[in-house]
Amino acid sequence: MSRYVIEAKDLTKRYRDLTAVDSISFSVTRGELFGFLGPNGAGKTTTMKMVQCVSPRTGGKLRVFGDDPETSGRIIRKRIGVVPQETNLDPDLSVFDNLTVYARFFDIGRDDALKRAKNLLEFFELEGKKDTIIEKLSGGMKRRLLLARALMNNPDLLILDEPTIGLDPQGRHHIWEKLLKLRAEGHTIVLTTHYLDEAAKLCDRLVIMDHAKILVEGSPDALVRTFIGMDIVETDKSDQVTRYLDSINISYGTGGEMIQVRTDKPRELADRLTEQFREIRIITRPGSLEDVFLMLTGRGLRE
Repeated sequence: MSRYVIEAKDLTKRYRDLTAVDSISFSVTRGELFGFLGPNGAGKTTTMKMVQCVSPRTGGKLRVFGDDPETSGRIIRKRIGVVPQETNLDPDLSVFDNLTVYARFFDIGRDDALKRAKNLLEFFELEGKKDTIIEKLSGGMKRRLLLARALMNNPDLLILDEPTIGLDPQGRHHIWEKLLKLRAEGHTIVLTTHYLDEAAKLCDRLVIMDHAKILVEGSPDALVRTFIGMDIVETDKSDQVTRYLDSINISYGTGGEMIQVRTDKPRELADRLTEQFREIRIITRPGSLEDVFLMLTGRGLRE
């Protein structure tokens, strides 16, 4: 049995004149929580659609569980659980019935489906909402129910597209706890997210995509060490500050109304800036995955 759940080599997807995924290569190992990061339009969702066997590739190699999605799509789909970005629960069914009806798509017997639904509602702390209709659920409850539904077929691979989108901090942390527990139980999980703290918290490894290509791959900590490697000193952007930094030969970057300086002596620099400019705001902090992301993909808005 291969250690890889997903293997992609020079994977490509084109739509007429648009190249949505441009010859990317990556692999996901069993029991790993693997992330895809990137701005809107980077190619993340298109890649996931090819893995899910709902969109054929244009070129390259793709294997899921060792099988080719183009020839073994039905077999692969039976072993995958998917949580979409949009909430597509059946509004006419109760929480419990959303799970048991979904089980029919996988030819799961009624007794088994009832048992699985009960266990999953307990796992996601939704047993008290068993008979509630969907419109009465909070956003966090809906996301947890989507996760429960994706697990009804006991999948070997769980694919999550923005699993905590629209949730408050408490709801996000609750989902994180459940995902980390699923990974500890041996589930292989692939997620896309725009929340950089979420990726740093959850992912064993990740890729950052932009303009249909993979820019980097590695663990969150390794990427921060490689591309940032230092602490960050942030201060208000002004001509006086930039002239001062230029005069002492310190390089810096700008983002919005802030100046960022990468340095291995943050306290020393902060003290010098405080002495020179009494009224400005100064923040020192460790480098983060967000710094890596913005360094590689830029700070411009993407529509």
